[in-house]
Amino acid sequence: MICVQSAHIAPPRPAWTALDWWPPVGWWPDPARDLLTAPPSPSAPPAADATFVLPPHPESVHAARCFAAGTLSGWRLEDLGENMGIVVSELATNAIRHGLRLAADRTREPVRLSLIRRDRMVVCALNDPGAGSPTLRDPSPLDVGGLGLHIVESLSVRWGWAPLAPYGKIVWAVLRA
Repeated sequence: MICVQSAHIAPPRPAWTALDWWPPVGWWPDPARDLLTAPPSPSAPPAADATFVLPPHPESVHAARCFAAGTLSGWRLEDLGENMGIVVSELATNAIRHGLRLAADRTREPVRLSLIRRDRMVVCALNDPGAGSPTLRDPSPLDVGGLGLHIVESLSVRWGWAPLAPYGKIVWAVLRA
């Protein structure tokens, strides 16, 4: 599979919805603002973001991992590659499997993966049109699956989610290089 990526640096936008989610440059989830304790150093690269639209197919998870690896490489943050690949896989799988299923009447709407860099930290954010809230589960040993958000929690500095207007949600995780 060939991986294609695109990145953009754009002026901040006003409010966004699940229909049109492109993070403003430097966007950061409010519950993780305390992670940005100091102003960026003069040698820090400027904030940047890259967004990838995932087709509603299981094969999109591989393409999302490839997009994340290419973006991190372009940002010279390859040391985040392995953990980011796992986080992207888990969140993309959930968005495609659960977010699109729970929004059956809106399955033509995209799932978007955005990576937002601030200094040595990167937010992985996925939005989908589903209304269901992601929750940590305690699956039994015989359950197939159910540990994805535990994995995301263990690999990230912080993770969370927020509803989007008029419907949908964004699920995010912050990783530090």
